[in-house]
Amino acid sequence: MTFTQFITFLLIGVGLSFDSFAVSVSCGLMKQEIKFRQAIFVAGSLALFQAVFPVIGWILGTKLSHLIASVDHWIAFGLLALIGIKMIIEGLKPEGILKKFNPFDVKVLISLSVATSIDALVVGLSFGFLDVPILFPVVVIGGVTFIASMLGMLFGKNVPAKRSHQSIVIGGIILIVMGFKIIVEHLWF
Repeated sequence: MTFTQFITFLLIGVGLSFDSFAVSVSCGLMKQEIKFRQAIFVAGSLALFQAVFPVIGWILGTKLSHLIASVDHWIAFGLLALIGIKMIIEGLKPEGILKKFNPFDVKVLISLSVATSIDALVVGLSFGFLDVPILFPVVVIGGVTFIASMLGMLFGKNVPAKRSHQSIVIGGIILIVMGFKIIVEHLWF
């Protein structure tokens, strides 16, 4: 492993962790009373999926790359938009009717983890094309994502919010914006 390879994998990890950071900020906004153990649970889930998806992509190699590459951005957008819309709907309900949106619900967390990790799957495919050993990049990607996610939740929970439903709307908007960002990056850049 050369220093240049290490820096390359580190930069890839940082780039892949941006979506997880944004999701973590949303979680912190929604649950400002987040406990350290809950934060570890969220960050661990995001990091685990971000580390496992490149392995899956690496294993799949070139067999499915043309199929996944053509729809990865739409899958990520769809998952983020659906969760974001649900959050906004919950946040717009009158205060007495507000059902607590729980980012710690396993189904929600898995959806967020998958949505933020689809790009990592494509990175894994490219590692397979280039015959790059996968172990070290996966450790770096997972570690960077975990740290970014913990920092995102810390940042989100310290942003002052007057009411919890306003925080839910903000979190939903952030997720939808992240979905649009993915679409724009894949269609125009």
